[in-house]
Amino acid sequence: MLQQDDHKVVVDFDPLHLLELIDTLQRLGLSYHFEDENKRTLVRTYNKNTNNHNNYKQKQESLYAVALKFRLLRHHGYDIPTKETFSCFKDEKRSFKLSCLGDDCKGILALSEAAYLLVEGESNIFLDAINSTTTYLKEYVVKHNNNENNDGYLCTLVTHALELPLHWRMQRLETRWFTDVCKSRPNTKSFLLELAKLDFNIMQATRQEDLKYVSKWWKKTRLVEKLTFARDRLMENFFWTMGVIFELEFGYCRYMSTRVNALITTIDDVYDVYGTLDELELFTDAVEGYFYLL
Repeated sequence: MLQQDDHKVVVDFDPLHLLELIDTLQRLGLSYHFEDENKRTLVRTYNKNTNNHNNYKQKQESLYAVALKFRLLRHHGYDIPTKETFSCFKDEKRSFKLSCLGDDCKGILALSEAAYLLVEGESNIFLDAINSTTTYLKEYVVKHNNNENNDGYLCTLVTHALELPLHWRMQRLETRWFTDVCKSRPNTKSFLLELAKLDFNIMQATRQEDLKYVSKWWKKTRLVEKLTFARDRLMENFFWTMGVIFELEFGYCRYMSTRVNALITTIDDVYDVYGTLDELELFTDAVEGYFYLL
């Protein structure tokens, strides 16, 4: 993390600060500009974490630090063990002992977000964490509404997480929301916000050009005019592809995916609304025969 100190740039290599920076860059939609730097940090974090587990020398870290590290590594595909990572935060019954963690809302929120990256075989571990953290976070929001001295930024994140976990959200919509929320975040670097706004506007302009391009193709098909019973859902289909592949370099993939989805929507309406059983059987045979030839 870069810090300004008496006209000199000081590099802060604190592991937690670096992970927080990666998380912030992801939520601001800027991480693709720093892929190499992020990857080096995550690889170093993963190797250190693995060595600590193998040598039984893992030092006691805060719940927030452990949960953030777990979520980022899991999100980027690293095989990080669950039991060893969170063992020090469980009681004798192997349940998360939130009552022993005190009023650590930041850490419990991080655990809640991390729990949604469970894989097969971990449902017993993380479903317990999700239930426990959700109860705590709901109580925290109620307390905050009755106490003006609490952290407004943290309460906003908690309320947002209770609506839908971060891992389930559409990244570009999350970027738009988080950019506004970051204005009230303590110690937020102004240049990051300016970069996020500029980047978002550039990407937005590019997506508008993509939409113009695919709209011209859709009009040329004249399917809306010829098949009046079918849904005209080009914008929805384009928006769906944005949730799957939003990076600038995948414009052609978004274009082709939108076309395919628009045609699938039309075919679905032919089956559900228009075609008779005999017609649909012939149509199905024709489609299956075409794919058989492929």
